[in-house]
Amino acid sequence: METINLSRRHFFKVAAAVAGSLTLGVYWTASHAETAPQKPAGPGEAGSPELKQGLADPQAFIRIDPDSTVHVIVKHMEMGQGSHTGIATLIADEMDADWAQIRAENSPADASRYGNMAFGGMQGTGGSTSMANSYLQMRQAGAAAKFMLVGAAATLWNLPANEITVKAGIVSHPSGKTAKFGELAEAAQKQPVPSIEQLKLKTPEQFIYIGKPALQRVDIMGKVNGTAQFTQDVQLPDMLTAVVAHAPLFGASLASVDDTAAKAIKGVKAVVSLPNAVAVLASDFWSAKQGRDALKITWDESKAYKANSADQLASYQKMAETAGKETTKIGNPAEALASAATLVKANYSFPYLAHAAMEPLNCVVHITDKGCELWYGAQLQTIDQAKVSELLKIEPAQVNIHTLYAGGSFGRRGNPMSDYVLEAVKIAKASNLSVPIKMVWTREDDMRAGHYRPMFFHSLQAGLDKDKQLIAWQQRLVGQSIMAGTPMAMMITDGYDPVSVEGAGEPYAIPNKLVELHTPEDIPVPVQWWRSVGHTHTAYATECFMDEMAKAAGKDPVEFRRGLLKDSPRHLAVLNLAAEKAGWGSELPKGKGRGIAVVESFNSYVAEVAEVTVKEDGSFTVDKVVLAVDCGLAVNPSMVEAQMVGGVGFALSAALGEKITLKNGQVEQSNFHDYTPLRIGQMPVVEVHIVPSQENPSGVGEPGVPPLAPAVANALFAATGKRRYELPLGTKA
Repeated sequence: METINLSRRHFFKVAAAVAGSLTLGVYWTASHAETAPQKPAGPGEAGSPELKQGLADPQAFIRIDPDSTVHVIVKHMEMGQGSHTGIATLIADEMDADWAQIRAENSPADASRYGNMAFGGMQGTGGSTSMANSYLQMRQAGAAAKFMLVGAAATLWNLPANEITVKAGIVSHPSGKTAKFGELAEAAQKQPVPSIEQLKLKTPEQFIYIGKPALQRVDIMGKVNGTAQFTQDVQLPDMLTAVVAHAPLFGASLASVDDTAAKAIKGVKAVVSLPNAVAVLASDFWSAKQGRDALKITWDESKAYKANSADQLASYQKMAETAGKETTKIGNPAEALASAATLVKANYSFPYLAHAAMEPLNCVVHITDKGCELWYGAQLQTIDQAKVSELLKIEPAQVNIHTLYAGGSFGRRGNPMSDYVLEAVKIAKASNLSVPIKMVWTREDDMRAGHYRPMFFHSLQAGLDKDKQLIAWQQRLVGQSIMAGTPMAMMITDGYDPVSVEGAGEPYAIPNKLVELHTPEDIPVPVQWWRSVGHTHTAYATECFMDEMAKAAGKDPVEFRRGLLKDSPRHLAVLNLAAEKAGWGSELPKGKGRGIAVVESFNSYVAEVAEVTVKEDGSFTVDKVVLAVDCGLAVNPSMVEAQMVGGVGFALSAALGEKITLKNGQVEQSNFHDYTPLRIGQMPVVEVHIVPSQENPSGVGEPGVPPLAPAVANALFAATGKRRYELPLGTKA
């Protein structure tokens, strides 16, 4: 999920300790929003936050127990991306704590203390912002904790604070006096709150954990020994499980239901009807599923969407024949295209995509006279609190969210309409049962109940002058808006959704450029951000067409890009590094090909070179991907590498075989047998090279995804001479 980076005022504060432990936190509040002057800023794009001293607060980001365990309270959901470890690294380094004493836990849902500074105050995880918005904030929190611990030691020992040092969790003085963090915690809470000016953050050469070789992830042991808690692990007294039958068509509603057979199944306790769904509540999942499958439901499809994917794509193609909303205009594209010595045209199409995370959607709800308590992998806590409070007519503070681990998300759990969370709450409310309800979606529910990466169509044309220079670029896009009709609609500026076109025609220096957008408004298929959002399709169209323009110019694809990136040093650096490490230009055996793509997304720069082999039967394999990434300072290099490798695998799944199609309005795919993710034997060797940098960290969760598909398609062209204009590519060249 990518969002506008709003300016904000930040406050730093230290809290009083409870029960002999030091609790320290960083608090901030959002100021009036200010948007970037030219385009919506990506997370972290407006620069690093400045933290200022504020008032004391009973909650915090750091808690030190009497046994010296340091608990880092993490405001970002852990869904496998390593946010818990990354944020704990920042605090541990500035505190000079021993890594073995560090623990991480989820923060409460409270935007006043745990808001995402890239989201303008809203608490949430997404847009690859976890490290970008936490980097200085968490380092300052760690430095302040250390300052107070040293101050406590100086007071107790009656020694100058500037003579006291901290190393590996031990506070010491040359005289031989030492103390552990836990021994000083109670005294530290009485120390004056340091100002920002008093804090001396480490310089890069002083880092002991940041940017260094792999630390053991703080979440790894719990996931290995089974103590890590996911939603499915939640067991509460008298809890019932709800399984849901959703309307098979988007826009359909419930006409009638015969639940006689369902209620006859042992373990079934209740059947709840919603406007477009029916839920069966039972003592266990299997009984609930059997009950759900025994329902006899009649759906009202009079207002349902009944189109086929092919018809929808044809309508998109028709729309692309006319001018759309201008989102970018540089120079005089029409005149340049008309005067071009060489004109090249191409169309690209992209299907709906499901998120297909390993853990299908689920949520535990308990409604009491005090409010509503929820347990789930919460990605947008502030929005979910607001939506639930509105539904139940209670205050947001009465919605208590327990954020748990999530088995992936790729954007799906960060639903701006809180769809699955509200469904769980509606079921619990309608049941009139004062017991916890665990709503569980099956894989089929997860695949067919909507909220996909939108279908898109791109129509491009570009022109070269007589000297084979790229002088004009026109790109028309057609696709649904992700933001429209959601709380994020405020991001729609100048009449268009910026994430629909992000990355289109970028980052190349083309003197005449036009990007236009058509946004269909009559399609009820629910859409949502999908890992790397708009870049999922704009990168493919841009980078494949850039290769085609290089061919028309008679130039090598890398050399052609270099000429257009001469004023973009970070793009150029990753392009050159990836090409060098991949042996670009060296000969390959017959049937092999290399392709390249370079994309900036979430303020990070990634170039990927894919190497493919086309076999005699026409099938192909992706053998190797060489990737160069500039994500600013790599706080945890091993996790940056893991995210890049994971992004390649995720992107290759979509590139080769994933698509959601509609037949008479109904989703045809249901599970991994017909929505085919990457199999382990298809995973290529991935070689990751991280560009050294002292810039503040930028995103790594999503930027590895966009360059993969165009790099593979360009490699297939190098091997076969055949261009690929639609995704997925399949397994035949």
